Amino acid sequence: MTGVRMTANPSLWRRATAAYAKLLRMLLAACVGILVIPVTLQIVSRYTPFIPSYIWTEEMARFLFIWTIMIGAMVGVKEAQHFEVDVWPDLSRRSEAAVRILARLGILALALVFVWAGIEFTRFAWSRTSELADLPLWVIHVAWPVAGFTWIAFAGEQIVDEAQILFGVAR
Repeated sequence: MTGVRMTANPSLWRRATAAYAKLLRMLLAACVGILVIPVTLQIVSRYTPFIPSYIWTEEMARFLFIWTIMIGAMVGVKEAQHFEVDVWPDLSRRSEAAVRILARLGILALALVFVWAGIEFTRFAWSRTSELADLPLWVIHVAWPVAGFTWIAFAGEQIVDEAQILFGVAR
């Protein structure tokens, strides 16, 4: 990750983001596990005559797939697991921290777009429902601003860690 050593008594903010990240990991596992059910029903119903072809499974699979992607992206930002290209592989620790801060600022910029556009996107879907299963569409649209706010929290935390390295506060 960033190389900053965790203190013995992390702040309330650090404990809250760690608990939130743990919740996100559990939700991600649940989404993937539940996603198997409607997709399996779709596949089996196509090739066997004794299982009816359920229409709601397609919408349920789409909703779960979108949430799986968005939660996975949130966890990826928290764990700094998105891919990195080492353009300058031989940087000092402080120079590397400066480059990582620039990368995190890019994540923050994208997060702000997700928050702003995601709120509008959710507002657009607030009173609408899906065609087949009659599910409220805001449930799927709210994934975008939630991801944006989450990225702001996690990337902001990482920027603080990198700034401590850059300015010589961290060991």
